[in-house]
Amino acid sequence: MADASPDPNTYYLDAFAAAQSAHDGLTRRFARLGAIRLAVFLVGLGAAASVVLNRGGIGGPVLIAAATGFVALVVWHERIARRQATAAASVGYYRRGLDRLSSAWRTGGDQGDRFRDDNHLFATDLELFGPSSLFHYLSTASTETGAATLAGWLLAPADPPTVARRQEAARELAGRPAFRHDLAVVGGQLSGALDSSALRRWLESPPLGIPGWAGPVAAGLAVANLGLLGATGAGLLPGLVPALSFATSLACAGWLAPRIRQSLGFAGRPVRELDRLTALLRRAAGEQFTSPHLKELVGVWGVGHGTPAWGAIGRLALMAGLADARRNQLFAPVAALLLLGTQLGAAIERWRLRSGPAALRWLDAVGEFEALASLATFAFDRPDAVWPVLIAESPRFDVRGLAHPLLPAETAIRNDFTLGQPVRLAVISGSNMSGKSTLLKAVGVNLALAYAGAPVVARSFQTGPFDIGASLVLRESLLEGRSRFYAEILRLKAIVARAEAGRPVFFLLDELLSGTNSHDRALGARSILDGLVDRGAIGVITTHDLALASVADLLGERGANWHLEDQLIDGRLVFDYSLKPGVVRTSNALALMRAVGLSVAPPGNDLAGGEHPPAPAGGADRTSGKESPPALWSAQKPTRSPSDTTG
Repeated sequence: MADASPDPNTYYLDAFAAAQSAHDGLTRRFARLGAIRLAVFLVGLGAAASVVLNRGGIGGPVLIAAATGFVALVVWHERIARRQATAAASVGYYRRGLDRLSSAWRTGGDQGDRFRDDNHLFATDLELFGPSSLFHYLSTASTETGAATLAGWLLAPADPPTVARRQEAARELAGRPAFRHDLAVVGGQLSGALDSSALRRWLESPPLGIPGWAGPVAAGLAVANLGLLGATGAGLLPGLVPALSFATSLACAGWLAPRIRQSLGFAGRPVRELDRLTALLRRAAGEQFTSPHLKELVGVWGVGHGTPAWGAIGRLALMAGLADARRNQLFAPVAALLLLGTQLGAAIERWRLRSGPAALRWLDAVGEFEALASLATFAFDRPDAVWPVLIAESPRFDVRGLAHPLLPAETAIRNDFTLGQPVRLAVISGSNMSGKSTLLKAVGVNLALAYAGAPVVARSFQTGPFDIGASLVLRESLLEGRSRFYAEILRLKAIVARAEAGRPVFFLLDELLSGTNSHDRALGARSILDGLVDRGAIGVITTHDLALASVADLLGERGANWHLEDQLIDGRLVFDYSLKPGVVRTSNALALMRAVGLSVAPPGNDLAGGEHPPAPAGGADRTSGKESPPALWSAQKPTRSPSDTTG
């Protein structure tokens, strides 16, 4: 049953206080039990000394009572330790929730650097991975499988039916904060231990070539060894007979040994880690869901039909435990007599070949559950977010109240934005630090969230299915001998290729072709943008170069100019981060130079004091008799955008 949706801050504060109180109480109990254990041990030690020295009296009964009590206290102490660890995980979970409601989330957590790919069409540009990234903010996954699943969703936009299934499932999980806590805390016991890559390699590796008869023959030889040894001990058979049986067993085990050792050695860690998933699977399977997708995921674990996943994993864990036990020096002779290593190696390999495909599906289902829980937690934490609507009609992007999800809700600027028909290209000009890069990232990051199945930070959000292509933070590479300009044109080539292949493309380009001269830049940018728009793509570009603003006018009604501006007030630059129609009319470059103490042209000869630059050819203000385009953007609450450092 879904929980009522409380205020996130109140929920996390109350839950954190309760978890901290429980943890403190368990810590005190743990310390008291430790002291009692020590006292009982000392009593037992004294009783043992009394038995040895006095050979009688009450020393014997006291020793027995002390030993029994000590064993019971050890078991009890271990249970308290496990509960204490769970309480500590709860404290960490709720503290992380409070951190997400403030800027403190930028420390700790999983930054997802391992998923970063600088050649991806938008991941690095939109800061999906790394410190203070979208993944860093979103992920509540406790297993590597869950983290990899979430990363995959952010990197690969899903089709509308898949998005709809994820949204429905995440909506339901958003209303179940208690279940999401349990999922994270149970999985949290695996954190840093579950290596899904090693587990997958083991499950997917080719057969080791252990013959099917190996297990039954080894079991038969074990029975023969025991029976013949017993018969010899009873005087029914001569000693030569069990010796021949032992020799046969050794020969069989020796012939199979290389493959058996490979089975037991390769399986060790993956089997233990797979066993650790059982608690997580049981908790998820114990919840009653209404979402068809969540029911489907639980069904993958065999709940309601056949042996559930944790039953099969339990048998595998038992075999792995016996394989470890045979290394004990006291048990080793018995294990050799029973050919236990051969039997277990063959049985584990048989389990892998029979259950491996199912185990991969179990693992994938766990990953999807954790990824959905991450999206659901984002929905719970951000009441200002909405669930986007994906439309299948002609390419369209229509949002109201859009803001960057990583900016504080109380200060972030919200804008309205429409692209598709008739306007397909928005050219945004603006001065340094005016918020152009943050604007592009806000559009792109919310698109990535929408296609992953997550809510977005807006009042309403409609979009068609697009391939996202971005060029915002491309870097030169000394090792590859590649300049930033060359890296940019390679990225542009990849974006254009998507459009030429007939894919719907949404492009986000910051300071297009800024690494070349103004003449080549103007011609190149015009050709690229004309080609993209002609092939059905839509997008936004930003620029300092006012000559590029003419591209929008050359596109007629398919293009529009907008700008972000600043004002110089009492010697200070003030930004409102609000988009306005037309081309920017101010520049702050010289003012910024003077602000840091550089000697530049005197006031009155620059444009920072309110003088206007010439309008680009074609008339940026659309006063040639054509009807002005509909307003694309509106803004509220001016503020400094903390993540915009590139302007």
